[in-house]
Amino acid sequence: MADALGCTPQWISTMESGRKVSEQSALDLDTFFKTGGHFHRLWKLIKDVELQTTLPPGFSEYAQREQKASSMRVFSALLVNGLFQNEEYARAVLGADRSTGLDELVLQRMERQAVLLRDPPPFVSFAIDETVLHRMVGGTEVMKGQIEFLLELEQRPNIMLNVVPQSVGYYAGLGGSFTLLNVDGADVAYSESAGVGILIEQPDRVPGFALRWELLKGHAHSAAESRAMIRAVLEGL
Repeated sequence: MADALGCTPQWISTMESGRKVSEQSALDLDTFFKTGGHFHRLWKLIKDVELQTTLPPGFSEYAQREQKASSMRVFSALLVNGLFQNEEYARAVLGADRSTGLDELVLQRMERQAVLLRDPPPFVSFAIDETVLHRMVGGTEVMKGQIEFLLELEQRPNIMLNVVPQSVGYYAGLGGSFTLLNVDGADVAYSESAGVGILIEQPDRVPGFALRWELLKGHAHSAAESRAMIRAVLEGL
């Protein structure tokens, strides 16, 4: 087999043990055995499973609802929410604690943004703590690109961006980042902490997140004031 595929016997042994299979090896096996893409389909299935296991538990269920939402209320306390990250910022965040599967995760995160461009698009209200703008994720150039991307998003008619200034002190948003989606007329909430995502759909729990949203928005700058603050941070980098 090694002679036929032009590789070493050790590589065949590695594949047989299930430790590593490359896409090219899968294609070569299909060619050799004339299996019509069977090995390549198995390779893709393995990659998809590996990708799913790197996502926070609960996120897949949330992502399905995100695609159907008519409106979104998103608050970011520590980092720019994944839906609003540019590629370089996303790569810096996702690459901080993993060395494999990074390209697939970044691609998946970028593909999520298609929901912002669908017809009709959802109405999106995005609020961030000011400290998110000052946190140097990936370095100065990465932050410049990310902040410019936020300003581009903010110009879309379906997206409103508000910043809660650091001068506020303690407020309801400091309890953590969260998202509220309206799907088919009903609200659902999603919160993520320590690598675990929690989808909240119980009618008695979702209103608590809606209340937190209203309280934190009361401390936020207006859209125009937020835009000016973001531009000032960008100019200072």
